[in-house]
Amino acid sequence: MPQDGPDRDRGAPPARHGFAGSGPAVAGLGLSLLLAGLGAVWVYAAALPLLDRAAAAARSTVVLDRSGTLLRPFATADGRWRLPVTAAAVDPRFRAMLLAYEDRRFAHHPGIDPAALLRAAGQWLTRGRIVSGGSTLSMQVARLVEPRRGRSLAAKFRQMVRAVTLERRLGKPGMLDLYLALAPYGGPLEGVRAASLAYFGREPTRLTAAQAALLVALPQAPEARRPDRFPDRARAARDRVLDIAGARGILTGAEAEAAKAEPVPTGRRPFPMLAAHAAEEAVAADPANPAIRLSIDAPLQARLEALAAERAAAAGPDLSAAILVLDNRDGRILAQVGSAGYLDQTRRGAIDMTLAIRSPGSALKPFVYAMAFEDGLAHPETLLEDRPTRFSASYAPENFDLTFQGTVTARRALQLSLNVPAVALMEAVGPARFIARLRAAGAAIQLPREAAPGLPVALGGLGITLTDLARLYAGFARGGTLPDLQRRAEPAAPGSGHRIAGPVAAWYVADILRGTPPPENALPNRIAYKTGTSYGYRDAWAAGFDRRVTVAVWAGRPDGAAVPGLVGRIVAAPILFDAFARLGGEPEPVPRPADTLMAASRSLPPPLQRLGRDPAGAPGLALRIAYPPDGARIDLGLAPGGHDGEAAAPGLALKASGGVPPLTWLIDGQPVAQTLRHRAEWFPHGAGFARISVLDSTGASDSVAVRLE
Repeated sequence: MPQDGPDRDRGAPPARHGFAGSGPAVAGLGLSLLLAGLGAVWVYAAALPLLDRAAAAARSTVVLDRSGTLLRPFATADGRWRLPVTAAAVDPRFRAMLLAYEDRRFAHHPGIDPAALLRAAGQWLTRGRIVSGGSTLSMQVARLVEPRRGRSLAAKFRQMVRAVTLERRLGKPGMLDLYLALAPYGGPLEGVRAASLAYFGREPTRLTAAQAALLVALPQAPEARRPDRFPDRARAARDRVLDIAGARGILTGAEAEAAKAEPVPTGRRPFPMLAAHAAEEAVAADPANPAIRLSIDAPLQARLEALAAERAAAAGPDLSAAILVLDNRDGRILAQVGSAGYLDQTRRGAIDMTLAIRSPGSALKPFVYAMAFEDGLAHPETLLEDRPTRFSASYAPENFDLTFQGTVTARRALQLSLNVPAVALMEAVGPARFIARLRAAGAAIQLPREAAPGLPVALGGLGITLTDLARLYAGFARGGTLPDLQRRAEPAAPGSGHRIAGPVAAWYVADILRGTPPPENALPNRIAYKTGTSYGYRDAWAAGFDRRVTVAVWAGRPDGAAVPGLVGRIVAAPILFDAFARLGGEPEPVPRPADTLMAASRSLPPPLQRLGRDPAGAPGLALRIAYPPDGARIDLGLAPGGHDGEAAAPGLALKASGGVPPLTWLIDGQPVAQTLRHRAEWFPHGAGFARISVLDSTGASDSVAVRLE
């Protein structure tokens, strides 16, 4: 019994053990409550509707140059400027400032920061109002993806759930990319890239400390801190970011103070608008593509746009200019300047004059010569007559300066752009065949009121675009083979193989044009080029090339009004030579084919020594067929069959000498042409043998037999 007391005393501790034993029960209750809470959150999250990220995924369409430089962005369908951007394309110092200012524990929390939430709750309880929302960067992204109308605990809870869900789906890099793309910067600006371009005129890849700090501060109150409206507020907010960056070691104290001395922008800059016409046309052709990369070279484009604007302003009011540059290797468009200023309404800058159909004047003469060289009708040293000549009852062309040079070589005639020799060669090759050749090469040639081709097409009596003209001239640099235009930066597709001339004929023209006298203050023998002036001084043209590139220039009024003094050599040629200078590098001549015939006029074969009326029609000379020769086999690419004289491309040039015009040409005894000159053209109906005869006004005749293939 005595021992009972002590035993009972010793039994007291077990009573205490019984109280402590309730700890697991409490812990179990807490765990149950936690699991229940998590379950409730899971049920709440599962009950939320699917997050619609379509609106947040919308980005401005961007058009880029061949290296990825931004040429022109386009607003989204709802008028927002939200350019595509990733964290990797943003200045690392900006990213460091952003996380230091907005969310120091971004890399470690799951989307919500418990410490920040507890701090915000404590401030709310002690002050009776919301001081800070405890939002993480991820929660801000959730709010941007799913905007809320008001500030409430329910809205905050929903935002937290969305933040965790988004983080699990996208990860930290994806959340940061979304923030950089969606953060508001005032007005229609969304995302750091749009803001950087609008306020600083530069991509956010490299920013000053002051610029980075301002871009960090603005999304907190984008409308209240807009620097273009409230520069003082913007400065104060920027400086707070700089102070935090200095305190947390991102900047030194000296760097932070120096950044504070930098002024804030007080206005918005226009977005880039290089190659505006090309960008607009690319988006219209591929509207679903969010990022279109063109073959254009942005620095070259900028230099040539400045050149066009300068020269158009100097030429006079209402004038515009267009420049197109092609890479001769693969037909890539390196620059497309559609006007002297896209936004210049006085010059109708929105019209892309590289695609407008205008009269080329003498700019197509080289192709007439190329066909004559290819047909064996002439050589660069063939003598031509530049004298008053009437080709029909109503057509007697004159030269631009109303003078005549007499007997000249084809080389000199083309370099001086003489009209009578060009028309004589056009008569020899045939205007219908000439137009067919251009169209077969892919040029969209338009004739006045769909009239039949006539001799005036040699002097510009048709319509063509600057783009087609540039492509045709590129053929001279490529041995006669035309490139297929490449507007995108993707690998070039195989060419179509269209030809404008044979290799030798193409080189003859290139060699002649390289010797064309240059405009004032320009060096000679550097590029091969030709100018043109349309009837009534409405269009001035210049097209030139070397081995590497082809450049074509147009100047005039987009409305087609006449401009006194608008001459290709005076207005367009200087732009052409300046454009080549801004390309950089030394021009390279086109290489000469091995089988060219280099000879003086008197050393040429007799049929090539002279082309003209006087020798051919001189009294006392017997009538002879000079071309084709008797027994010749002529490859015209014809299908087998008869030939009845019906017109069908391609045509065969007919040439006579001597006799007294008019001359009548017959094929197998059937008349096919009557001419006052010693040239005609016949369009065979098919391959086979043919007897070609010619009669003059005295009854003299000559005939040859040929085989057409």
